[in-house]
Amino acid sequence: MSANSEHFNILRQPVITEKSYEASGGSNQYTFRIAREATKRQVKAAVEAIFEVDVEKVQVINMPGKEKRRGQHTGHRAGYRKAMIRLAEGQTLEVAEEV
Repeated sequence: MSANSEHFNILRQPVITEKSYEASGGSNQYTFRIAREATKRQVKAAVEAIFEVDVEKVQVINMPGKEKRRGQHTGHRAGYRKAMIRLAEGQTLEVAEEV
């Protein structure tokens, strides 16, 4: 399966946090921000095509936006959708870490 531009539109960026980094080591699980309209099947197909691995399970979560304040002014940060992907035993992803 070859990756096309549609697959790159589904996976937006990896989520690099302490919690996601810890999960990638022990349980072979990786977290990505994904497009709002993406389904589990589309996410699975995109990861398998881009990284050439076998995906065992996909969990999708809608993260709500947060209310932010700066002085008296209040605003609302946009929410996003993320997917937690578990790979088959013995497989890993090379995800570039942001510094």
